[in-house]
Amino acid sequence: LVSAAGRHILVDPCLSPAGALAPFRLVNGAANPTVGLPPGTEEALKAATDVLVTHEHPDHLDQPGVDWAKAGGLPVFASTVDAPNLARKGLNVKVLTPDALEGFQVEVIPGAHGTGAIGWLMGHVAGVYVSPLADNDVPSLYITSDTILTDTVREAVARLQPDVIIAPAGAANFGLSWTPDLIFSVDEIVELVRIAPGKVLLNHMEALDHCPTTRASLASRLREEGLMDKAVIPEDGETVSFERETRGARPAVSAPEAPLLPDWRKYVTSFLAGTK
Repeated sequence: LVSAAGRHILVDPCLSPAGALAPFRLVNGAANPTVGLPPGTEEALKAATDVLVTHEHPDHLDQPGVDWAKAGGLPVFASTVDAPNLARKGLNVKVLTPDALEGFQVEVIPGAHGTGAIGWLMGHVAGVYVSPLADNDVPSLYITSDTILTDTVREAVARLQPDVIIAPAGAANFGLSWTPDLIFSVDEIVELVRIAPGKVLLNHMEALDHCPTTRASLASRLREEGLMDKAVIPEDGETVSFERETRGARPAVSAPEAPLLPDWRKYVTSFLAGTK
């Protein structure tokens, strides 16, 4: 739950109880999530004013998440790729455009959920940059969502200078030696923290069977690199607050010349992920 300037945006609601979803690893997997919902979940759900969906994989939007968002009628912000399918499910969908969130400027930054054929099959991912238009004390935020470190991500960090980055650090993979990481590797997290202008909050660890990186091992590596002062690794259910450390004009966002639209890959991905 991201709270800023009067809005409380629940990002990628996966609300299934522990063990309700199938394993994601292809070998030696375990039912997901591997942990239950953290304390404070009920209060967070009641506080939510908006929902943001970065992509339709079941660890980011499951059926309980769909049912909850539909019951509350909350606006569900999504990319041009995911919006039509979410609307078909009966959700109150709002397409992510630069002015979609009142009081904020927004930019969608495409992610790459792996490399090669597997990355292609994983489908589109929408990283999202959000920056307040008026309140100079509220930090800007870049939610990378599930991606590896690409030139697109590097360029966005350099151009937009986000005060806070939220990035998945579990080094997810399917458990086979020949399959690539589906999100940032540990080495890529080190580079991301190094190039970040501000703090980097690292999540997507110790809750899913295909994410081997632990909080302790990642913190140890970041300390070795002299970067732990820029990183935040919260526990499940922990609340973390950030302040804007710099002042001045915020970079302007840009919009794509032509928005991405769902193509047949979207439907292949939806079939494989069970999110049709």
